Amino acid sequence: MNFRKIAFVAADSVPARRALHKLERRYGNADAAKADAIVALGGDGFMLETLHRFIELRTPIYGMNRGTVGFLMNNYSEPDLPARLRRAEEVRLHPLAMTARTASGQRHRALAINEVSLLRQTRQSCHLRILVDGSVRMSDLIADGALVATPAGSTAYNLSAHGTIVPIGTGLMALTPISAFRPRRWRGALLPHRAVVTFEIQDADKRPVAAVADFTEVRNVVRVDVREDRASTLHLLFDPEHNLEERILAEQFQP
Repeated sequence: MNFRKIAFVAADSVPARRALHKLERRYGNADAAKADAIVALGGDGFMLETLHRFIELRTPIYGMNRGTVGFLMNNYSEPDLPARLRRAEEVRLHPLAMTARTASGQRHRALAINEVSLLRQTRQSCHLRILVDGSVRMSDLIADGALVATPAGSTAYNLSAHGTIVPIGTGLMALTPISAFRPRRWRGALLPHRAVVTFEIQDADKRPVAAVADFTEVRNVVRVDVREDRASTLHLLFDPEHNLEERILAEQFQP
């Protein structure tokens, strides 16, 4: 692919907006629906927003860091962008699909590229029953919450919760407790990517729980199902020297 038509989107920050203006003057700005690639200018948070925004297009998305962390971003550089896009390596990811049912009986569906997390809404810990493919694996987890993370998301909130980093291509997802009180020694589990994880909230009236899929929050849930959405595919582009698989692998050896 020649990448002649490039669409640029930018976070609402001074560095990102300045970069947008410079790149537009140099390369123009194609309609995202007709572009060969979409270039996102910002940090990891904006990259997630861009992936959600254009998930239906299936257009390759290439991030350039104009934010802070930049784990999902390439280094910022203006010259020879079409050549960089041609050399870039593609990583394909599948998001998680969350189906959450509330105490009032409403059902909410959302996609998560990083993780689906369940979080206590009050000062009291939540009580969760965890099922995997319909079988009860944890009858009562007492904790601040729990999460299910994709490999790409395993270095984000999952890592902060002391969850296992999952390399790209392993066909696994991470199930991790958040500040577990009982059982204290349980650190979570690695599950096949085709598994269906179900959280049933115990004593939901007294101990309300919210479910969050990336940017979508549903409060007062009583049941949450999480599975990989194989029908949705994200296409990310990375410079060869900024290989995502290598970065996730290297993250496991950080002191």
